[in-house]
Amino acid sequence: MNKPIKTVFVGTPEFAVPFLEGLFNDGNFSINGVITQPDKPVGRKQELTASPIKLSAEKHGITAWQPEKLRDNPDILEELKLVGADLLVVVAYGQILSQAILDLFPLGAINVHPSLLPKYRGASPIQSAILNEEEKTGISIMLMDEKMDHGPILAQEELVLGGDETTESLHDLAAIKGVPLLVKTIKDFVDKKISAIPQNDAEATFCRTITKEEARINWSNSAKKISAQIRGFYPWPIAWTMLDGKRLKILPPIKVVKNENKAPSGSITVDEGKIKIQCGQEAIEVNKLQLEGKSVMGSKEMINGIKNLAEKTLE
Repeated sequence: MNKPIKTVFVGTPEFAVPFLEGLFNDGNFSINGVITQPDKPVGRKQELTASPIKLSAEKHGITAWQPEKLRDNPDILEELKLVGADLLVVVAYGQILSQAILDLFPLGAINVHPSLLPKYRGASPIQSAILNEEEKTGISIMLMDEKMDHGPILAQEELVLGGDETTESLHDLAAIKGVPLLVKTIKDFVDKKISAIPQNDAEATFCRTITKEEARINWSNSAKKISAQIRGFYPWPIAWTMLDGKRLKILPPIKVVKNENKAPSGSITVDEGKIKIQCGQEAIEVNKLQLEGKSVMGSKEMINGIKNLAEKTLE
């Protein structure tokens, strides 16, 4: 490449930030604008808060557009035409882009998706890999078309799962591996060293947007499945259950152990300062919990703070 590639970056959450930073810090790219979601009300006070990508863009003096709706938005379309960028890069934006926008970029639109496509197309690929107890997942770099996560693949890298990942830690790993993969893939594509390979649609699977309600723990499930739920729903929405009519969140790390006393599912055992919750033939040992209206507590704090904890059953 003889000169920096004029690029527009599209993304929203923290996961996308290392990719924007990686392109910005590489001398082969010129970031000519960022598209991200509008500021959102956050927290109990519902204060308007900028997306992590907007904050990153502002730090580097990059123009940030925040349309409520990107499709069928003539104003954004005109803004992008004026910019005249060659490449569009999309990482975890949250909206589907129209063909009219994709067609503006001579080098195409490239998307980073944290799964081994065509598996786990959709909104929650990292959570889904953990929840479904996969042994591996990965990162896919693809050319975009108007369908969701459907375009041909330029490059992929596998991530082997050890069974103790949380969504947070797997997000971090995917970014660490994904940033250099994205940069190298774009350069190889522009230099015509690689070509895109169509996905096999017959092998496609899909994942949906996560809700708070599905993070509720069913103690009749296996300890291994509950472990995956606690890890997959961290740091959001956080797996939860009910204790004495109050919501109790259970946070990682957790350990699957034997259910030596054969107690019913959901019952609590306290043993040498450790809290174990029964799940069929096994149990999980928990270390961090948060009772509704309280701060996060360690197991010893929980034991000391709740009378007769070992006689209670979670629902």
